[in-house]
Amino acid sequence: MDKSHANKPFLRTLDGEVTSKPPLWMMRQAGRYLPEYRAIRATAPSFLDFCYTPRLATEATLQPIRRFGFDAAIMFSDILVIPDALGQAVSFEQGEGPRLEPISDAAGLAALRDTLSLDRLSSVFETIDRVKTALPKETALIGFCGAPWTVASYMIAGRGTPDQGPARLFSYLHPELFQKLIDLLVTASVDYLTRQFSAGVEAVQIFDSWAGVLPAGEFERWSLAPIKAIVEGVRASVPDARIIAFPRGAGSRLALFAKLPGVTAIGLDTSIDPAWAAREIQPHKPVQGNLDPLALVAGGPALDRAIDLIHGAFAGKPYIFNLGHGIVPETPLEHVEHLVQRVRGA
Repeated sequence: MDKSHANKPFLRTLDGEVTSKPPLWMMRQAGRYLPEYRAIRATAPSFLDFCYTPRLATEATLQPIRRFGFDAAIMFSDILVIPDALGQAVSFEQGEGPRLEPISDAAGLAALRDTLSLDRLSSVFETIDRVKTALPKETALIGFCGAPWTVASYMIAGRGTPDQGPARLFSYLHPELFQKLIDLLVTASVDYLTRQFSAGVEAVQIFDSWAGVLPAGEFERWSLAPIKAIVEGVRASVPDARIIAFPRGAGSRLALFAKLPGVTAIGLDTSIDPAWAAREIQPHKPVQGNLDPLALVAGGPALDRAIDLIHGAFAGKPYIFNLGHGIVPETPLEHVEHLVQRVRGA
């Protein structure tokens, strides 16, 4: 992997430098809050078709960079391309989210492929190559995957659920079978992320969006241990890989991730107190986060207070300004412009 980062504040921060202004990007920054995104999304018959069409996925990735000049672009895709590439039927219903053929028993697990279909994912790697060529020289490129627990929760339930109850119940009733699924996803994620680095990404983020629903006794087994295994697997092939862990809802258990060797930085969700993270996490790793997306929707004094709180807590040590979860579609563009101006003027 190319370690050159002299003109890329995002990479410099991941490497432990304190930049004069914190680098800035936003989760889901390529999405429905942008009119130009909605225009090109309407040209694809389905969301997966959109993800797997390099021309469209490249354009979606670049749109927020052109408009706002963020310090990093994140490739446009979805965490559920992994189950799709393992042979599970995946679709996205308009207004309802993902739909998968649920895995309810050993036969469902046995029906999956043993390894990723790289042919199915070849368009993702082509998108990375296209984006890399088109990005400004100061803008970093981020790849990603979903953490095994989060991806497995969709594979078991067949859809998103409020508390991931189907996957939690499955893991209690069939722990050995669930472990096999998690192990398969670890292997697939290592392969996927390693190939993203080969294609040209400069950092990756592991999204464990549903880590927070796991009780203490299950958290280390189903969230921490699989992410640790992915980090070790990726670094076996890419020793200098930059890897951000984002276990949403982990609370004080973020400290466990901060101590993992090989994790470069920790993503903070909206619920995390910046002052706590500055004391407990930032001395170990750079942090990323954690503006409430609804503060960005509100704008005005509420947004300014939230920005000042984050900067006041994290300034003076390496940190990346981001949201604590993805930007929501109703976000006014002028509020994003204000955010960029405020952070760049911090």
